[in-house]
Amino acid sequence: QVQLVESGGGLVQAGDSLRLSCAASGRAFSSYSVGWFRQAPGKEREFVAFISWTGGRTYDEDSVKGRFTVSRDNAKNTVYLQMTRLKPEDTAVYYCAADSTTSYSELPTTYHYWGQGTQVTVSS
Repeated sequence: QVQLVESGGGLVQAGDSLRLSCAASGRAFSSYSVGWFRQAPGKEREFVAFISWTGGRTYDEDSVKGRFTVSRDNAKNTVYLQMTRLKPEDTAVYYCAADSTTSYSELPTTYHYWGQGTQVTVSS
């Protein structure tokens, strides 16, 4: 019942900021936890950040902690990933994923719904 669409990606220079959005359709989205993942060419999809359905619990992968912030606005059916001090190694396709659980997970297989991804490219 949930469809996700990522947006906000683009080409930026190292040190710049971007805010990614994950817009959801489906009136039950507020009950879904959301994970952000990214996948660079030739690499496996990796976990980036997590936010619970209430927004009260978040988790960021160590490599982005202190630089990326995940938040959500359930009234707008949108989850955000604010990325600051971007590095070339952050270059990847970024995906949001959702599932009807409040349990924390960084495993892609635990998320049922996925967006199409948005490209983030960071030049040095």
